Amino acid sequence: MRSYEEIKLQLIAWFNVPQNKKNFWYLSISLILLFSFYRYLHLPPQGFPLGQVFTVDNGESLQDITNNLYKAKIIKSPLVFRSTVIVLGGEKKVKAGDYLLDKAEGPFDIASRLVSGEYHIPVAKLTIPEGWNIFQIADYMQKNLINFDKPAFLLMAKKEEGYLFPDTYFMSLTIQPETIINSMNNNFIEKIKTVTGIATSTHSLKDIITMASILEAEARTTQSRRIISGILWKRLQLGMALQVDSTFSYVNGKNTYELTAKDLTLESPYNTYKYAGLPPGPIDNPGLDAIFSAVNPITTNYLYFLSSKSGDMYYANTFEEHKRNRELYLNK
Repeated sequence: MRSYEEIKLQLIAWFNVPQNKKNFWYLSISLILLFSFYRYLHLPPQGFPLGQVFTVDNGESLQDITNNLYKAKIIKSPLVFRSTVIVLGGEKKVKAGDYLLDKAEGPFDIASRLVSGEYHIPVAKLTIPEGWNIFQIADYMQKNLINFDKPAFLLMAKKEEGYLFPDTYFMSLTIQPETIINSMNNNFIEKIKTVTGIATSTHSLKDIITMASILEAEARTTQSRRIISGILWKRLQLGMALQVDSTFSYVNGKNTYELTAKDLTLESPYNTYKYAGLPPGPIDNPGLDAIFSAVNPITTNYLYFLSSKSGDMYYANTFEEHKRNRELYLNK
């Protein structure tokens, strides 16, 4: 330990140093401190989970996000991280989503990414065809996304069948089921605003979409869909069973040409041979043309229709005519 006299002599020596040398030392010390602070802001903690995905949920507070980052060893100082976010003006502007930790980063880099929404996750182009149901969508998502939670998707999507608009979407490879459903449902809400006839229809939106889902599965062209729409609405008005084969695919996966007499006795509210009226809800997610056809039917004298394997439509006024068409064209 240095004596009082030694310390006194050192201080006298320091104050006797020329001013330019003092300035040099001040500058040097300042630069060292600044460099150290800069390095600290960009220095990742030990054990940084490189290659993992960190998720910020909608509505999470900055405190919750900070705690989750600290627990995951993505940051080593909650105080520094929170202060940095606030300085960046993003206390309430942290973007929700999945962030790929593709390189080890310090608190400033992580804060900057969360405020600006730099996810670093490749975006997938996902195309959902018209007429797919939630089970087909779930299978497709499972094949094209990373760690897709298929059971969770089906559980949440069940009540949204018919209202998940078929379209091309650009989504994160790690997108969550709830976000997928919200995106597709929001798209549905926007798209049906363009369909003429919904606002003035005497049918509820649920009935319209349920009818549209049947039309999507039963016919291929606008003309045939509108004619079948007229037939089916008329059958409902007369109290007749719809007797459409497409609803069976929602129950047992069979199409028109695979159904047996036993299938027609199947105990299910989707069995439109056994139960009159529309099924409990949509059987798929229809496109705009099918929805348009549901609210803009063409009125005819027909009460029956069938589609051949080639897609040609055959109509009939009476059941006898319909039976004749089945014999002539069903397997054509």
